[in-house]
Amino acid sequence: MTEANFGNSLPIDGYGPGFFRVAGEVHSGNLWLMADRKGVWGGFDDTAALLALAGQIDLLFIGTGAELSHLPHEMLDTLEERGIMCEAMATPTAARSYNVLLSEGRRIGCALLAMPEAG
Repeated sequence: MTEANFGNSLPIDGYGPGFFRVAGEVHSGNLWLMADRKGVWGGFDDTAALLALAGQIDLLFIGTGAELSHLPHEMLDTLEERGIMCEAMATPTAARSYNVLLSEGRRIGCALLAMPEAG
């Protein structure tokens, strides 16, 4: 296997209950990210930050938590009207898929719901 080269991009190094580690920095809660920046994401009702990615990414992976769930139609319609192609998947799968395409230099983004706290 070849080690992934992310250059100056922001890979997802890890995740756990309620957090993500992105390029060595821990981020609590949900987040969105692309190659060169990241931010807080308020969940399915928060499309503002994601709409700002229009024209900068070709695909947006949306991590729906521990399990795959359907995205709200309103959210999908809003993003797709702005040219943002979305793919829903469980958060762990979305994080891995983002890293693979990021390492290939693709114009990729993701919005991830944090994994639930153990309890």
